Amino acid sequence: MVFRFPREEEITAEVVSHFIELHQAELPRYQRLEKLYQSKPPILDQEDKPDYKPDNRLVVNYAKYITDTFNGYFIGLPIKVSHDDPAVNERVDEFLTRNDMDDGQAELSKITSIYGHGFELLYQNEESETRCIYNTPLDMFIVYDDTIAQKPLFSVRYHQTEDGLKGQLFTAAEEIAFSKGDDGLALGDSQPHYYGDVPVIEYIENEERQSVFESVESLINAYDKAVSEKANDVDYFADAYMKILGAELDEETLKKIRDNRIINISGQEVDTSKIIVEFMEKPNGDANQEHLLDRIERLIYQMSMVANINDESFGNASGVALEFKLQPMKNLAAMKERKFTSGMNRRFKMLFNVPLFIEASKKDEWRNLNYTFTRNIPRNLVDEANVAKSLQGIVSKETQLSVLSIVDNPKQELERIKAEEPETNYPDGDFNTTGGDDDGEVPQETGSD
Repeated sequence: MVFRFPREEEITAEVVSHFIELHQAELPRYQRLEKLYQSKPPILDQEDKPDYKPDNRLVVNYAKYITDTFNGYFIGLPIKVSHDDPAVNERVDEFLTRNDMDDGQAELSKITSIYGHGFELLYQNEESETRCIYNTPLDMFIVYDDTIAQKPLFSVRYHQTEDGLKGQLFTAAEEIAFSKGDDGLALGDSQPHYYGDVPVIEYIENEERQSVFESVESLINAYDKAVSEKANDVDYFADAYMKILGAELDEETLKKIRDNRIINISGQEVDTSKIIVEFMEKPNGDANQEHLLDRIERLIYQMSMVANINDESFGNASGVALEFKLQPMKNLAAMKERKFTSGMNRRFKMLFNVPLFIEASKKDEWRNLNYTFTRNIPRNLVDEANVAKSLQGIVSKETQLSVLSIVDNPKQELERIKAEEPETNYPDGDFNTTGGDDDGEVPQETGSD
């Protein structure tokens, strides 16, 4: 749900209190998704069955598998941020390192996959350094204006204490503390900031702000129920009742049958041909259960668009076949990449607006930052090397190097190659190190006998 408020209206304590109430109405959904990820699905809370019935509660945590697999594919390899200006690039690298951004962005990506969206907060620490931290939507929200541009208007982070509700209100110019007691919500002390915008960035999984596994939530719950009932049937057959018809057995005989597992009924007054001794069997639905479980499992992966990497066919798939298998997840990651890029643009725009971070003349250089997302998939270096070799003379050397997954930066790699062979005069972009012609053949020396 997107919160909106007219930009021309004043942000008062009543307005903040109103949006906190709207946010709290969304908490049950967030908590439900969080429980599903934490292996606490609805089946664990269902009503107990009678004591004489098996009551297994098995949890197959597809929510966690889908979330972790997709995020490992999307951001398992850290995002690279670069700038052509060495001075700007150094400042950005310092900021990323100081904030342990590889871990922070991985956690932020996981948060958006679980809840559908998440937040990043910019702040200044005691050393006047700009820091950022991720935050879940459980205790934070952002309000946009009601224009078509939907620009951030203010953000709120709050928590419950023994003395009542307390939190912070973030606007484009200042941070304001507030508290809520019996007399209602009251705004308190404020302090300015220098970001030039609301210092809270919302990162979204998709435009609908839907969890990566929310579309298959009912299927996950159905799978837990089906596999639990199958376990109940196993328990039932293990404790099946025996029926003995046509003979009356005393307690001592029943005890011997149970302990020795031997049935021996004889006697002149007993017609043994009419005695029936067998276990009472429940109708066997094993085939139907297995078919249902297989169908649900296929639908979970199909509808979530996340590949089942444990499938045996993955290990034997060729490069092209593997691409087809990963295509749905690749599409999902491409959409999330665009949303993440938009969030990072807001982050660096505000960061470059801080005078202590960079000189005012370069505050718009955030527009020239380059973000590189690398999908975390197994690579066949031999195939890549063959492809790169076959591109010789067809494309530029930089493009040829970009085919290799082990080369992070083709431009830098070209410079390294040239530095290793300083005595060789290369044409622009050429790094033929064979010492021969472009076709790879070494010219033979000629001479007279």
